[in-house]
Amino acid sequence: MFEGARGPDAPARPGRTPPFGTSQRIRNRAIWAVAFFAAAVPPALVGMGVALVRSEEVAVGMPIALALWALGAVAALAAAFPTLRYWDGLPLQTRLLGALPMLTVSLFLTMALIGVLLA
Repeated sequence: MFEGARGPDAPARPGRTPPFGTSQRIRNRAIWAVAFFAAAVPPALVGMGVALVRSEEVAVGMPIALALWALGAVAALAAAFPTLRYWDGLPLQTRLLGALPMLTVSLFLTMALIGVLLA
């Protein structure tokens, strides 16, 4: 990787050094994002299963799943923005943990859109 005038051991650019505690905040937000995404799965399954039986109970499972998914998306965005802002100054593990929840969500949304367009 090209390092320019700086050597490979030179510190990151002055404006790109993350403030103290940024890595911990990114980790916490990424963990919350994954927890909300995982918590949205059971209500979605219940809502989809009940949809085959009766339509009035669908109004219970799907809004809960959508709300949990939206909270997960907000937490994933809150982890992704500081990760991208301080990318050069963060350790590799924190970079991956901060970026993966949003990448996973965008991958699933892309697959869903492609499935709808091809069907």
